[in-house]
Amino acid sequence: MYYAAGSTDSGIVREQNQDAIFVNNAPIGPFPNLFIVADGMGGHNAGEVASRIAVEKFSEYIRNFAVRDFIQPENYLDLLVNAAQHANAMILEKAAEDSTMRGMGTTLSACVITDDKIFIAHIGDSRIYATSHTEMKQLTTDHTFVEELLRSGNVSPEEARNHPRRHLLTRVLGIPEDNGKMEVDTCVEDIGGSTAVLLSSDGFFNMVTDDTALRIINGVGYVETRVRHLVEEANKGGGRDNISVILIDIGR
Repeated sequence: MYYAAGSTDSGIVREQNQDAIFVNNAPIGPFPNLFIVADGMGGHNAGEVASRIAVEKFSEYIRNFAVRDFIQPENYLDLLVNAAQHANAMILEKAAEDSTMRGMGTTLSACVITDDKIFIAHIGDSRIYATSHTEMKQLTTDHTFVEELLRSGNVSPEEARNHPRRHLLTRVLGIPEDNGKMEVDTCVEDIGGSTAVLLSSDGFFNMVTDDTALRIINGVGYVETRVRHLVEEANKGGGRDNISVILIDIGR
């Protein structure tokens, strides 16, 4: 059994926390575990509402998946995608009901871990990493304007880090799609050689270097203690955005 802990914090600049997390170490629906980070966006309280709906409706969809429809690991990705699309539909429904919520959206990065494999569904620029003693390997791809420029070779990594539009998202939950379905990135990765898995919002990884994160992740202490230290480090780095962290200890 993998053990995880998570924390979300408003940071030291913003008054409101629009992030939401879900940490479930025990079986849920057909899954052995489930972990989610969502980073909301929108005026008034809309971002907070979008991330909360995403986490609640995603996890509820998994939890209520009928036992008679039990699926094997090779079908986990399909269920993760269906849950994300359900959450997207619920956000759009809420926005249609309340004009103050129109235009709200949220990132969503979710994963399940079993048999040294991680199954991921991802939308936006929150991230999932697999860590070793020496490296943080990003398993997700940011859905941002600058990431598209970087992948096409139109900007250098240094230019991307300082680009004025580096925070512009190109895909989030809450934006209507032409065919009514949200495009969700998925992947399956072998994490057998990893020490931990880290889920985080951009308020964490924009404030903390990989070296500092690795030192804390691979340090001593309970998972809850290391999570608290990760959040503290993001606040020490400036705390300019909401901070969300989930750390899953692989036990190596």
